[in-house]
Amino acid sequence: MKMSGGVEWALHCCVVLTTSSRPVPAAKLAELHDVSGSYLAKQLQALARAGLIHSVQGKSGGYALTRAPESITLLDVVRAVDGPGPAFVCTEIRQRGPLATPPSDCTKACPIARAMWTAEKAWRQALAGVTIADLARDVGDDSGPEALTVVGAWLTSDKDG
Repeated sequence: MKMSGGVEWALHCCVVLTTSSRPVPAAKLAELHDVSGSYLAKQLQALARAGLIHSVQGKSGGYALTRAPESITLLDVVRAVDGPGPAFVCTEIRQRGPLATPPSDCTKACPIARAMWTAEKAWRQALAGVTIADLARDVGDDSGPEALTVVGAWLTSDKDG
């Protein structure tokens, strides 16, 4: 299944937002990830529309998770950024062309559609089984327990860069 690049950025932002007890400015998130602020803003807006993060206005404003990282799944983020629609859409190709199967003979989905829907269901179940907290824990396991602590300190520092 192909996902937009925005999903990766959104997931990274959600993981690093677990490190801060106060809102993190979008500019800091963009700088941390070396991505365009306007591009990242679109992903943050999608997360906010889905209720996964919220924005706080003002001098100490920024973005924060709306709920515990244990309750935000990868599937939640994928749906927020790429939408809830299916990855595979059957267009009934078998009913086209010179040897088209009559619609009346198409009483069930073709084997290709069934296989793709089964794969998509498994993919969505796998995404639903991993949370932002799981990813944050894995960052600690892979990069050391201080890795996200350092990120959190940098995100909430008043210094630029």
